Amino acid sequence: MDIVIEAPEASLTLKMGTWTDLSTLAREVRHTVFVIEQSVPESLEIDAFDAVSLHVVVQDTHGRAIGTGRLLPDGHIGRIAVLKPLRGHGIGERMMRALMSAAHERGHASVELSAQCHAQAFYERLGFKPQGAPYQEAGITHVFMRCDLQKTT
Repeated sequence: MDIVIEAPEASLTLKMGTWTDLSTLAREVRHTVFVIEQSVPESLEIDAFDAVSLHVVVQDTHGRAIGTGRLLPDGHIGRIAVLKPLRGHGIGERMMRALMSAAHERGHASVELSAQCHAQAFYERLGFKPQGAPYQEAGITHVFMRCDLQKTT
C-alpha cells in the first residue's frame, strides 16, 4: 500500500508491509536512530517481533527511507523512528496514524507503546495517556502509554 503524503520539502511515500518486504529500508532508519544516535545496543534493536509485525516505512522522492515503525499483533506500537534532520515535519504523526488505523482495522480497541520520555508530548497529542511511572529500557527513560482507538480514529 503506497500513500503519497505532502511534506514541506517533498512528496513522500508511506509503505506498509511485512518485515520481509520492508526490512532493508526499516533497518537503515532504525540503525541510524537507535544504534548510532541513541546508543542502543545493536543486539537489542532487532528482535523476534519484527517477523510478526506490520511495518511502516516512509521514503523520500529518491526512495531513501526516512522513517519507520511497527505494529505488533497484540496492538503494541514500537520502533517509531524518523531521521533527525526530518523530525518536526509531521512524518512521525503520519506513521503513527497509519499504524493506529491498521490496529483499529484489525479489531484492537486500544494501542499501547513504550515512549521515550522526551517524546511523551508527541504521543499525548495523538491521544495517548501515560500509565504508571517512568522506567529504564536500553539505557533510556521510557513511560508506558495507552490510547483508546474509539476516541481517536
